[in-house]
Amino acid sequence: MDGVKSSNLIDPLRIIEKYYQPGTPLYETLVIHSEKVRDKALECINRRDLEVDIDFVASAAMLHDIGIYLCDAPGIHCHGSLPYICHGVEGRKILDKEGYPRHALVCERHTGSGLSVDDIIRQQLPLPHREMLPITLEEKLICYADKFFSKSGDIRKEKDLARVMASMEHHGPDTLARFMHLHALFG
Repeated sequence: MDGVKSSNLIDPLRIIEKYYQPGTPLYETLVIHSEKVRDKALECINRRDLEVDIDFVASAAMLHDIGIYLCDAPGIHCHGSLPYICHGVEGRKILDKEGYPRHALVCERHTGSGLSVDDIIRQQLPLPHREMLPITLEEKLICYADKFFSKSGDIRKEKDLARVMASMEHHGPDTLARFMHLHALFG
């Protein structure tokens, strides 16, 4: 690692292109999804007049799913060997190696509405037993914006709130409650 780098100097596409081949379906899926999440996060910042690091939010939103290629999710062109739930932890490893620890934490903490160590143990998820809940306002914002866009189906179409809430509720009352807290902040 070459040390910690400033978020103001990040070119997210340059980093993505170290791991994804431009022009492939996986690259297109990742970039379109990430742009939609970035745009939603920036929309929330403007609507709520939030005091956040806008450059960081924009670059971290573009990089939050960088670990998906390592996972087995053929429906979104991922042909790795790991369960999809691992993409956040794997993204953290990638961005830590690249020298972007703040961005790395966004990768790890954006899954669902964040994952508590209790969630990980109770659901027997193949993840390290540690808290993976978004902490900073920027982390929470990207986690929230991500819930409105899928990487399958019509990836450009924003999901409505009821659909997002149903998805969160499917993962349990704690997940829904955390999402509703995020919605109160950013919705």
